[in-house]
Amino acid sequence: MSRRRKQNDSSRLKEFQETNMSFWEGVEIYDSDHQKHKASDVLKDKVVALYFSAGWCMPCRQFTRKLKRFYEALKKSGKNFEIIFISKDKESEDLKEYFDDHHGKWYYLAFGNPLIKEWCKKYEVKIIPTMKIIKDDGTAVVEDARTKVVEKGADKPIDLFDEWAAFSMKHKL
Repeated sequence: MSRRRKQNDSSRLKEFQETNMSFWEGVEIYDSDHQKHKASDVLKDKVVALYFSAGWCMPCRQFTRKLKRFYEALKKSGKNFEIIFISKDKESEDLKEYFDDHHGKWYYLAFGNPLIKEWCKKYEVKIIPTMKIIKDDGTAVVEDARTKVVEKGADKPIDLFDEWAAFSMKHKL
């Protein structure tokens, strides 16, 4: 990837703060079939979780199983919820193997995308697994969504989603 492209991608957050464009504008994500999508299209009007994780991390693998069941319960109930996996894996193949073998039918940010570093910094990701619920403008409205899934996700997934939806849609104009 060229240095110029990295500079353009990494300045996206700064540009966002100075304009009214969606946080997702220009962001490309991949689905479970590794097909590329415009994030602004597939995440419109959805509650979105950013999931920072890695295949080499045992606590991540344990949580991913719970998250997958939670996600499937919400999808079965018709809820507009989406997850973006942000990999802290060391190689592209590690990301794909972990994603294919353990994750749900959600999306991921491509390995090496400069936004990984930017978002880790923006959302102060110090440890993994970490999960944040964010609004369409990129504001984190639930800082520790992972703990919420562990505590309430198995027994009351719909209630938890409704709580997040209220937070993420609040003040939306």
